[in-house]
Order: sequence, then structure tokens, then C-alpha cells
Amino acid sequence: MTDLFTPLTLRDVTFAHRAWMSPMMQFSAVVDGPEAGTPSDWHLQHFGARVVGGVALAMVEATAVHPVGRSSVYDLGLWDDAQVPGFARLAGFIADHGAVPGIQIVHAGRKGSTGRPWPDPDRAPESWTTVAPSPIPFGRNDVPAELGRADIAGVVAGFADAARRAAAAGFRVLEIHGAHGYLIHQFLSPASNARTDEYGGSRANRMRFALEVVAAVREAWPAHLPLFFRVSATDWLAGDTDDPRPGWTVADTVALATELRTAGVDLIDVSTGGAVPDARIPVAPGYQVPFAKRVRAEADIPTTSVGLITDAEQAEAIISGGDADAVFLGRSLLRNPNWVRDAAQRAGVALPFPPQYTRAFT
Repeated sequence: MTDLFTPLTLRDVTFAHRAWMSPMMQFSAVVDGPEAGTPSDWHLQHFGARVVGGVALAMVEATAVHPVGRSSVYDLGLWDDAQVPGFARLAGFIADHGAVPGIQIVHAGRKGSTGRPWPDPDRAPESWTTVAPSPIPFGRNDVPAELGRADIAGVVAGFADAARRAAAAGFRVLEIHGAHGYLIHQFLSPASNARTDEYGGSRANRMRFALEVVAAVREAWPAHLPLFFRVSATDWLAGDTDDPRPGWTVADTVALATELRTAGVDLIDVSTGGAVPDARIPVAPGYQVPFAKRVRAEADIPTTSVGLITDAEQAEAIISGGDADAVFLGRSLLRNPNWVRDAAQRAGVALPFPPQYTRAFT
């Protein structure tokens, strides 16, 4: 597994190897008081375990750029300068223990105000009016308010402001979340964008919001640090499947990735789905790898693959075969925080370990 454990450099950041921790929502942010939206002790132990377990990049979960852009009150957020110190503690902890600290920023759009996956017996549910490119609900969710041009400009500014705060907190990688049916993806996909102005209709118009966000963020984010963009390569609708409903396709993704490369994005984090609740997705081990491979080849930009990458040999094959430049690990790391260290040991690769654990390795 020599390719999986080779370094990768993007701009001024070198990752020790290609096995990275995917952003996974924990719904465990501080909820009340002046630190609302900041990481809690849960996040410190959650990331600490995986960083000690050997990941080269630890990507903090979807962090909202505006309160209305959260999926729940338990989401992380960077819409206020007062939130920066809480994130600085987490970013510093990750860096001090040998991994690159990264963070993903997001606006949930019509997928906001949905609550977390398990009940909170100590808190009444909260809700707010969501926003979207068009007043089209996601499934049974409430109808969102359509964003006007001034509102769109405000969201773009919110992404840029969050990027500045992420840099101030000490993060070394920033990822814009443009996938999984969240606001940027809602603009991209004809399944959720029925606008007739310059933000709707043609593919170029539907890409406009994403490119405006990237331009604003790239200006706000330090030039020497890498910028990632997570995309749903397909909606699994018309154009890529026999589902007749219009959707975003892999050909669209290649076109977008080409524009993103020109705009200063350094890597495309390739996922799929999320635009509609009932798409038929053929889930299987590595089912999203072919999309990362195609984007990498046709848009000439580094990619990562994610989704049901469960064993080290599979991850190695993805890297050595040229399908992607790195892999993001999600549920595998939830099940086993030491997944990367175990894989390295089997490959004969000696990863650094904390001095507190010296007795276990000598």
C-alpha cells in the first residue's frame, strides 16, 4: 500500500498521506449562550481519536455560514467573529497532534431547519423559514422562500466571511459544500432550480451562484492555502439513469470542475446524490469512485473519492489506479478510529504516534 501512504502537496500544504477524515455531521455543537454554534467537548474527543489514529487531514463537518443555513440548532456555525475562538481550540488541537486541520462551510438552503436525527428530551424543537433558489420543497419539508438578488449577494458574502474566520481560527484547508442537495447544489440542479433570471435556466446560469461563491471565498481565503469543493457528481436522474426527471449530471460536473479549476479550486471532493429524496442510487462498495476518476481525467484537477471505502486494499487500488488523488473515510472511521494506523501497520509504514503511547509501540 505504498501509494496510499505517499505525501500529497497542494499549494503550501503537504498531507502526510492520502487517507483523510471526511466531514461528518455530529449535531453536537454548543447550542446556547455566546458560544452557540462552536465545537463542544464531543468534537474534541471525536477528532482527537481519529487524529491519534493516523488521519492526515481531519475535515471538520459542515459549518453554517448563516443561522438560516443550518439544518438544526445543533449545527456548527461561523457566521460571527465570537465563534472563532471555539474553532481555534479545535484546529490547534488537530494540528498539534499531527494532522492538517480542515473545515467545510455550507448553507443548507431548503434542507435547513430539519432537526437532528435523534430527539432531544431537554429541548423543544425549533424551526425557521428556509430559503432556496426556487419555492420548491424537498420532499415533505416546508416550502422555502425564494432568494432575491440581494439575498443571493448576502449569502455569497456570508461564505466569504466564514472563510476569513476559518483562516483566523487556524484551519489550513477549506472546503465549500456544493453537494448533497444543499444550497449551492440547489442552484446547480434543475430538480430544485426553476428560476428564469440569470441564476436559472441554462447550465451556465445555474452554475453562476457556485462560481460567485468560489470567487468570493478564494479572495477571502489565503492564497497559499488549498481550497476544496465538494460536488454531487450526479443526481441519479435523467442523463445518468432511466429516471425521466431532470437533474444534474456527471457531464455537468465535468464542466463545473473545469470552471472551478480556473477559479482557484485545488481539489474536487466527489460525492453524489441528495437533490431529491427518492432517487434510486445503486449503493455498493466504491460506487462513487468512477465519478471521481472521470472528473479527474476530463477536468484535469485532483479529486478525492468517498463512500463505502471500507478496507485499505480498496483505498490503495483507488490511488494506485489513478481514480483519485486521496480518499475520504467516513463510516469506516466512525467504526474504527484507528483504521488508518491499522492499515499503515499492515503496509509496514511507521506513522508517528503520541509520546504518551510510546510503550505500545516499543
